[in-house]
Amino acid sequence: MNPLLGILFHWLGGLAAGSFYAPFRQVRRWSWETYWLVAGIFSWLAAPWVFALLLVPGTTAVLQEAGLGKLFWPWFFGVLWGVGGLTFGLTMRYLGMSLGMAVALGYCAAFGALVPPLFHGTFVSELLGTRSGLTVLAGIVVCVLGIAVAGMAGMSKEKELPTEAKAEAVKEFHFRKGLVVATVSGVMSSCFAFGLAAGDPLKAIAAAHGAAPLWQGLPVLIVVMAGGFTTNFIWCIILHRRNGSGGEYFAAAGRDGKPDRVPLLRNWIFSALAGTIWYFQFFFYSMGESQMGKYGFSSWTMHMASIILFSTLWGIALKEWKGTGSRTRWLLAAGLALLVLSTLIVGYGNFLDGSSSSGH
Repeated sequence: MNPLLGILFHWLGGLAAGSFYAPFRQVRRWSWETYWLVAGIFSWLAAPWVFALLLVPGTTAVLQEAGLGKLFWPWFFGVLWGVGGLTFGLTMRYLGMSLGMAVALGYCAAFGALVPPLFHGTFVSELLGTRSGLTVLAGIVVCVLGIAVAGMAGMSKEKELPTEAKAEAVKEFHFRKGLVVATVSGVMSSCFAFGLAAGDPLKAIAAAHGAAPLWQGLPVLIVVMAGGFTTNFIWCIILHRRNGSGGEYFAAAGRDGKPDRVPLLRNWIFSALAGTIWYFQFFFYSMGESQMGKYGFSSWTMHMASIILFSTLWGIALKEWKGTGSRTRWLLAAGLALLVLSTLIVGYGNFLDGSSSSGH
C-alpha cells in the first residue's frame, strides 16, 4: 500500500477523464450518437481487453473461472453506470465541460464514496471509530464542499453571461435541460463504484493467476465497461433509427447530400482518441485504488475531485469562463483549492491508517 502513489494515479485518471471530451470538438458533420458510439467501441470494448490481455496473465481464464454468477453483478452495475455515462455526454453537450462536470460529479462523488461503506456495514467501525477514518471522512466532506462551490461558480457564470456568449462557448447550451441530465448522470454514474466492489472476486482470481496488485482490477473493467457499452449501444441504435443517421460512419457526404464535406478519417481518429482517453481514467483508477488500503472507497472521491479540477482547467483554456466577473472567478478558484485540499486530507487519512497498522 502506498497512498501517495495512489493519489498520483488518481490524478492521472482525473486528467484523462477531464480531457476526454476535448477531441470531440474536432469532429465535423457527425451526429452525436455516431461519434459517441465510435468512442464507446474504443473505450468500453477495445481498450479494456487490450490492456487486460497485455498485463494480466490468463485474462480469459480468469473470466471463465469466475463464471456467470460472479460476472453478472459487475455487468449489471455497468449497465446502470452506462445510463450515467450516456447522460454524462449529454451533460457536456448542454452545460459545457466546466459546469457540466461540476454538477454531475458532485452527485457522483457523494453517492459513490459513501454508499459502499454503508452497504457493507463498515461506516461506523472504520470511519467513525478511528482517527484515520474520521480524517478520510473529513476529506470527503471537503471534496463535496469543493464540488458545491465549483457548481456555484457555474451557476454564477450562468447568470452573468448573455445567451450569445454562452452559445459561443457551448453551442447547445441549455441550463435546465442540462441540469436534469446532469443529476441523472451523477447518481447513475456512481454505480461504477458498486460494479468495482462487486468485482472483488475477480481480483482475487486474477491474483491467483499471478497478476500484480496494480493490474488485478483490469479484468473487472472488462465486465463493468461491457455493461456500460450495452446501455449506450442500445440508445445510439435507437437514435440512429429515429434520426436516420446510421449511415454516417462510412458516408463521405452529410445527410444534405453535399459531397466531400464529412472528414471521415479525421472523425474516426478523434472519436477513437476521445474514447481511449476516457478509458484511461479507469485504468489509472484501478491502479490508484490498489494502493489505498481499507479506505479504497475514498478513491472515488479523489477521482471525482481530480476530474473536476482538470475539466475546469480545460474549460478555462477553451474560454468557457471568458467574460465572467470577479465573484465567479473567486468561487471557481475557491472550489479548485478545496478540491486539491480534499485529496491531501484523504491521503493523510490513509497515511494514518498505514502508520497505525505498522505500529501494531
